[in-house]
Amino acid sequence: MTNISSFLVGRGCRFVALMLIALLASASASAGIYKLTVDPVQIDTGGFTRTGIGYNGKTPGPVLRFAEGEEVTIEVTNNLNESTSIHWHGLVLPFEQDGVPGISYPGIAPGETFTYRFPIKQSGTYWFHSHSGFQEPDGAYGAIVIEPQQREPFRYDREYVVQLTDTHPHAGHRVFRNLKMMPDYYNRKQRTARDFFRDVQEQGLAATLADRSAWGDMRMMPTDIEDVQGFTGLINGKGPEQNWTGLFSPGERVRLRIINSSAMTYFDVRIPGLEMLVVQADGNNVQPVKVDELRIAVAETYDVIVRPTEERAYTIFAESMGRSGYARGTLAPRQGMRGEMPERRQAGLLTMADMGMSHEGMDHAAMGHAMPAP
Repeated sequence: MTNISSFLVGRGCRFVALMLIALLASASASAGIYKLTVDPVQIDTGGFTRTGIGYNGKTPGPVLRFAEGEEVTIEVTNNLNESTSIHWHGLVLPFEQDGVPGISYPGIAPGETFTYRFPIKQSGTYWFHSHSGFQEPDGAYGAIVIEPQQREPFRYDREYVVQLTDTHPHAGHRVFRNLKMMPDYYNRKQRTARDFFRDVQEQGLAATLADRSAWGDMRMMPTDIEDVQGFTGLINGKGPEQNWTGLFSPGERVRLRIINSSAMTYFDVRIPGLEMLVVQADGNNVQPVKVDELRIAVAETYDVIVRPTEERAYTIFAESMGRSGYARGTLAPRQGMRGEMPERRQAGLLTMADMGMSHEGMDHAAMGHAMPAP
């Protein structure tokens, strides 16, 4: 009888324990409550300062860390004197929680608090930003890291968010106004009379005039790789001379969650002396591939793993596609170190082929241009 009693007690304790575990798991799955304020902030690039917009008093905003499978509640209070919004870039969620004013909801009026609620159905690296006016290029952005339910197919020892952006001395509305007034207002690499005479010497007058005419018809020029120049690149809100630093111990595998939160800049990212193993793109696992450099477009994310083995500083160097600016940070075994500055590269020029206007080498024989007989 004692044995049966002990057995039942044991089974009962196990049942209670399992129920408690289930309840705790259920609680943790719906316990994600976050609070954000949208605030005026000062942006300091190390080269200039200006007024901008941030979250919880800073830009970029805090890194929001979610867990796949949880239900999150995010309370957003607008401390601006204008309407705002937050869009959860790349997240799969109900449309009314997507944060696009005029489509999914009216936006968040000054002084109001809006509560977002949605399930987390994925994992990986993403970001959030305002979808109102020019608030995002003025600093209203932040990172999202979602931990997966299942073990990831790669290993690492520590991780850092590397959030890239471009910031301009002019506020977003002023940049827009100037571009409407003059499309090449911010093009600092316009062709000159000297370029014209050099091209005449090399290509002849007729070819040079034809080239200028073709570009003029498109209201463009070969230096239009970037619409706006004069940006300063930032890593996690730090300018090139402010030296954002991520620490490592030699031999560690370091995961870098690279996010391009720029208004318009495509960055070419490299870490001289280190090979990057790309393991995720836009939050999705990919077949790992080793690269020395990668180009990250606006709003994209790449997760890479690097393994520094020497006790020295390595430079994270993100050059704009048009070579008009760059972001710079450091991986180092201790604070205060700086990696060597890599050589700046010259920008290329656009050609008619880049604009889809070159038809050389195409076979037009089967394109049906023959006119029917009358």
